Formats: sequence, structure tokens, C-alpha cells
Amino acid sequence: MAKARSAARAIDALKRGWPVAIDAADGRIVVLAIETATDATLGAFDGDRPADVLLSAARAATLHLANQREAASPACPALIGRVPWLDLSVAIALADPVQDLAMPLKGPFRAKAVTAPEASVAALRLARLAGLLPALFVRSDGDAEAEVSADALDDYEDPAHLVVASRARLPVRATEKCEIIAFRHAADAAEHVALIIGTPDGTPPLVRLHSECLTGDVLGSLKCDCGPQLAGALEAMTHANWGILLYLRQEGRGIGLINKLRAYALQDQGYDTVDSNLRLGFAIDARDFRVAARMLTLLSQKAIRLLTNNPNKVEGLEAAGISVVERVPHKMGANPHNLAYLETKRDRTGHVL
Repeated sequence: MAKARSAARAIDALKRGWPVAIDAADGRIVVLAIETATDATLGAFDGDRPADVLLSAARAATLHLANQREAASPACPALIGRVPWLDLSVAIALADPVQDLAMPLKGPFRAKAVTAPEASVAALRLARLAGLLPALFVRSDGDAEAEVSADALDDYEDPAHLVVASRARLPVRATEKCEIIAFRHAADAAEHVALIIGTPDGTPPLVRLHSECLTGDVLGSLKCDCGPQLAGALEAMTHANWGILLYLRQEGRGIGLINKLRAYALQDQGYDTVDSNLRLGFAIDARDFRVAARMLTLLSQKAIRLLTNNPNKVEGLEAAGISVVERVPHKMGANPHNLAYLETKRDRTGHVL
């Protein structure tokens, strides 16, 4: 737990624009997130010499600063040497692909050898866990507000730290016979919830894994099918013997709300949902379905019927010890605004539509 808490502190520090030190087998580096830096904090971080810029290889390849083989791995780091004109505004343009059309980049930029690749990979991972663009100023020394080891990130993401926090009766629009159960991550207080629809009767419940979607679930966005899928899942469970809705705090397939909106902006520029995530430096799908498996285990459910069109959810749950005895198709919510999105899910991420 101590390692997981050190990772939580490092994530918080990075979000606040504070420097964080990362220790790995190949050395120690100190990083400052480009997204949350200011001219003042960057000046203090630079000290007597400019700090270099650490990017994902996927982003560096877009800028023609890394080879395509490296770029195929979202975690692979690329290092860009700082020169006097590479200030914070230029670094932000390097980090954020949404600005590529509006802010033609200066240059040339110079790629450098990454001297501590393990620590650098951990730094990019830390930024993603913080919901920030994987783009950092980096030094090989210096003071930091928080310090974390590379292996602490594995401990931080261990779903075993998830515990039941509270539960209560909750009548909902779909059915009055409903109970809500809240789960909390012991290291960082991240919360997920489950809705128990109907009365458990010993049969495998109809289960829906629903990743949080503020734009679709609350605001009625037509760019995705999340809102209709959520409503349809609750309705389906009222007609089954009983069911469980797992509402997972994994917005934007795990990249967070702000990055999801960046992906939307890239989609408006002509990129599909897959390429948008990759251009931002994230995985196609960064969700961790082990969290859902842990929730089901805490609810004493080891065999389920899964309401999904996504085979990856089935594989993720079964790899974590949950038996999916039936995959139940869940098709709804198509409209002219999300048709290309649904086709991309079918053609590029294996959804059965």
C-alpha cells in the first residue's frame, strides 16, 4: 500500500504542476508536466540549463522525430533537446496535436538518445494516469515535490486495493427495486459504483460494464452511443432475473474527460476515434477491466451473463477470473452523428455490431 500511496501523491503533484522524481533500475529523472507548467515553474525547473522534452514515440513520429517502429508502442519514449526558442508555448504545441493546424510548428527539433528509458516510460505512464498529455519537461537531477518508483505504478493500478465503501437502497427510473454500492480505491480514493437491479437468486446476473461518459450519459451527446446503452442496459436488467450495472470511472476509454474532448476536436479535424487516441499519445483503449472483475468478486459473483458488443470485455473479465457464461448483444443508440464512430468500433476495435 505504501507504494500505491506514493504513486497517488506523485499523480497529484503532477496535476498541480509540481516536479516529480521517478526512480527506476536505469536511473532517476525529474519531470514537470508540460500541460500544467507555467513560465514561472518552468523557469525554476530549468535552473541553470534548459530541461529537455519527453514525448511518446507516437507523438514524436507525427513530428518526424522518431521511427515508425518505435511509434507502434504507445509507451515508448522520445527525447527532444531544448534550444533557447523552445519555450513553454512551443512545448505546449509539441505536446498537443489538436493545435497542429492552428499553430504550425517551428523547427527543426533535435531528437536525442533516451538515457534512462525505464524511468522515462514510467514518467509517460504517470502522466497518463494523471489524465495529462504524455509530454514532460525532464532533467536528470533536481528537487521534487514527490518521488515515486517505477514499480509503484503497478501497485497503484492493482485492483486489489478496491474495497466496498458504502451501500444503500436507490429507486431509479428503470426500477424501484435497486441497490447502489460504492467502491473506493484505498490508495487514492477513486470511486466506482454498482447498481444491483432486482433480487439475486443464485443465477448468473446480467451484467453491464459501463464506463463513465459525462457527455453521453448526462449531457445527451450524439457523438457516441453511451447514453442510450446505459438506459437500455438498465431496462434489460429489469426484464432479466436480476442484473448488475458496474459504472466505472474510466472516462473516454480510460484517458479522462479532458483528453476525450481533445480526441473529439481531432475527430472534427477528420481523424477517427482510434487515430485520435494514438495522436494524443494514448492507447486505443486504456481501460482496466480488472477493476470490474474485482467489483464482481467483492459482490460474490464469479459467473455472469455479459451485456456487451466488445469481445475485449469478455477476455478482460475471464483473464481476471470471472466466468462469462453468455455474451448478450447490446445494440442501440445509432444516429447520423455517431455512425462513423460505430463503424470504427466495428472495423478497428473488434466490436460485434
